[in-house]
Amino acid sequence: MDSLRLPQPAAPQHKSKEDESHGNDSKDVNASPAHSTVGLIEREQEETDPWDLPEMKDTGVPWSALDTRGKMQRVLVSVGKLVMLLGFLYIFICSLDILSSAFQLVGGKTAGDIFQDNTVLSNPLAGLVIGVLVTLLVQSSSTSSSIVVSMVSSGLLTVQLAVPIIMGTNIGTSVTNTLVAMTQAGDRSTFRRAFAGATVHDFFNWLSVLVLLPLEVATGYLYVITKLIIDSFQIESGEAPDLLNVITDVLTESIIELDQSVINGIATGDPEARNKSLIKRWCQTFTNTTLMNVTVPGPENCTSPSLCWVDGNYTYTLKNISKIENIAKCKHIFVDVNLPDLAVGLILLALSLLVLCSCLILIVKLLNSMLKGQVATVIKKILNTDFPFPFGWVTGYIAIVVGAGMTFIVQSSSVFTSAITPLVGIGVISIERAYPLSLGSNIGTTTTAILAAMASPGDTLANALQIALVHFLFNISGIILWYPIPFTRIPIRLAKGLGDITATYRWFAAVYIILCFFILPLFVFSMSLAGWQVLVGVGVPLVAMLILIIVINILQKRKPECLPSALRSWDFLPLWAHSLEPWDKVVGVCTAKCCCCCKCCQIAADDQEHTEKESVEKTIPHTAVYDNPAMSAEKEVENEIKIELNILKMTRL
Repeated sequence: MDSLRLPQPAAPQHKSKEDESHGNDSKDVNASPAHSTVGLIEREQEETDPWDLPEMKDTGVPWSALDTRGKMQRVLVSVGKLVMLLGFLYIFICSLDILSSAFQLVGGKTAGDIFQDNTVLSNPLAGLVIGVLVTLLVQSSSTSSSIVVSMVSSGLLTVQLAVPIIMGTNIGTSVTNTLVAMTQAGDRSTFRRAFAGATVHDFFNWLSVLVLLPLEVATGYLYVITKLIIDSFQIESGEAPDLLNVITDVLTESIIELDQSVINGIATGDPEARNKSLIKRWCQTFTNTTLMNVTVPGPENCTSPSLCWVDGNYTYTLKNISKIENIAKCKHIFVDVNLPDLAVGLILLALSLLVLCSCLILIVKLLNSMLKGQVATVIKKILNTDFPFPFGWVTGYIAIVVGAGMTFIVQSSSVFTSAITPLVGIGVISIERAYPLSLGSNIGTTTTAILAAMASPGDTLANALQIALVHFLFNISGIILWYPIPFTRIPIRLAKGLGDITATYRWFAAVYIILCFFILPLFVFSMSLAGWQVLVGVGVPLVAMLILIIVINILQKRKPECLPSALRSWDFLPLWAHSLEPWDKVVGVCTAKCCCCCKCCQIAADDQEHTEKESVEKTIPHTAVYDNPAMSAEKEVENEIKIELNILKMTRL
């Protein structure tokens, strides 16, 4: 305990020469508070990195201290927790699938209408934003990609115009894991790590688009390279494998089944598709083709001159007529429900969000209870430890391969990234390891699209496969830009910065999602509808101002001497223009008002209920039990005190 003993004060009038010979070092040691217990604790708190993975301590009884019965009981409990974890994970994946179906029911036809406007799609920036918005509407990049493939296959959209839309689908699919991170906003440290682990995927997609979209517009390198690949290899059509869908479809198809051809029909301009429901009613049909006599406008519309004859004012010909006959109905619970698609979509949206959030909370609690002591240490070492020198650089690329493989198995990048987000939050996976896993997830979802495109018919195989290869090459190019060199891993630094902000101001997470995934795309889309002149006239000054602000911020931190004295800080601006603290107070006041209004409404409702009760009791015979008037007076006094306390809290804020 000598190291924690407080230094003894020296007598100033009897200072020896030996003490003077020690110089400034002895003075610093005697004067420093670091030798005291308080100083050590304060320094340790200051040096603690909030991004360090927390230690998960085992508070239970050690394994060696258990008897045979206790060991068997612990093993059974662990196996039970593992089975429950797998069950909750299965329901979590199914709820994501149902969530995607709900979004398609709510906005699927709108998504098809958006894709129909080819004049807007000719603008690359508008095509990018449309890809983002459509993926947000249907909550599935595979669905929006299949719409694009259908339009390219039918000739309504060229491959060059489809490239920016594919880039937009890459951005839109990254909002799901960001929303999942919002469910961990209860604890600041957990929310900091979870939100950063989710948004590192967002920043990678946004930065890749900022670099590769202008490059594609200027050179068309994605289109050229994929065209060379398609022309060089003789690729035959195949079938996309069903992996995890074989397991999940058992549950999801018993709840809802959708007819994807309706959205594709709306996008390709089929007038009959607009009046059809997205809910699949008949799962087994038979197409009966018969040769029938039909009337045509004139002899030129006959199938052949030998099969054409005229009877008065009518022209007849023989033509094969296909008629779809329904054989067996589907077996999901909404097959006979007479509700519009919007109503069914809203019901499924609410239920799937409830189940998703509940499963996520239960998964996090189970992981927290399972990952303790030696188990947590082993798992964290396996996931976060690099290979020894000089092979440390290989670890990240193996994580990319693992992310791609896992995404290929679950056939959804949203499912995989949403599953690792809570693991980042509780501290099992670091941000540095979650980043390559997310990059691999982007590649995994494109390989699924490639296999799905190979199932296309022979006449549309080339275009469908080229679009899938564009998606694959775009993600590979983004990885080359933002991963191999550690200095270029900018998404990690940006995600950590945003995580620090949202840990302090948790309301800013909702602002980020609304601004980046809704307001900004809608703003660019509205400018695109007004014409490219308006888009350039409004967008170029805003982009130039944003770049100038970023450059000034970098110079303020790195080389402030290069800036004029007035620009070395943003203090010359109002506080609300360069700090979130005033906005935090506004949000706090608004929250307090809402809470106060809710409490006042509850008090008013209680008073009204009490008044109604008294009026009813007056009409009841005297044998009924009456409330004590003294008790009701006390309740009124308590309500008045509560209202006054809420008003005092609001005035303090």
